[in-house]
Amino acid sequence: MPTPSPALNARAVPGLPPRALVGMIHLDALPGTPRASRRVSEIADLAAADARLLTDAGFDAVLVENMHDRPYLRREVGPEVVAAMTAAVLAVRSATRLPVGVQVLAGANEAALAICVATGACFLRAEGFAYAAVADEGLLDRADAGPLLRRRRELGAEGVAILADVRKKHSSHAITADLGLAELVAGTEFSGADAVVITGVATGHPTSPADLEVARAACHRPVVVGSGADAATVQALLDRADAVIVGSSIKRDGCWSSPIDGARARAFVAAARGR
Repeated sequence: MPTPSPALNARAVPGLPPRALVGMIHLDALPGTPRASRRVSEIADLAAADARLLTDAGFDAVLVENMHDRPYLRREVGPEVVAAMTAAVLAVRSATRLPVGVQVLAGANEAALAICVATGACFLRAEGFAYAAVADEGLLDRADAGPLLRRRRELGAEGVAILADVRKKHSSHAITADLGLAELVAGTEFSGADAVVITGVATGHPTSPADLEVARAACHRPVVVGSGADAATVQALLDRADAVIVGSSIKRDGCWSSPIDGARARAFVAAARGR
């Protein structure tokens, strides 16, 4: 595979610097979910500590997600989850000057937008933005680009960027099997995404460099790596993408459910910056 030109990295995700490194903050299980055990104030304090750690490690942005709420609800979450995530994101924003993003699993994109508006977070990651898929939550049969963008306009929140997953992780894509990745990426751009997110098949699984090149050629939006980056691969990924979201490889033992490991986080940033 030929090495792409550095000029490929000219696009930047709105609100983020070029070649941005986005560190994941996985909130502890939120109220009402099967594994909930901590008060909201404790969850918020832990999230703020993660934000400070990622800031000190040299990341460019953070993304707050309710990863420990599994099994996830499809599209809709309760007001207790929205309220708790709002408290946690406010704590994160108080702990860092980095841009902050929000993702609410699974595919609860209007809830994520509401949290962004309430807290001043500047981007959200959206599953199920365009096209349908069968996920572990069930059938995501309604793409929400139409209602989500209308809601963003109603709220006067056009400054909140939408990073849309193409081929959602942990999902079957037989419904769209007659469409190639290039067509799905182009359709996601057509639907109004501000950036497209390309992933491996599951959390922590590598994103294909070839898929990044296909995505890059198929649209004019920034292309974001959504899974599987580590210190050994991040530079090669950034040769083909405009930003990298990382979670698993900066955690203790490389496991997404473990706490962030400061040494691993610093090593990831150093590798990305060529230090």
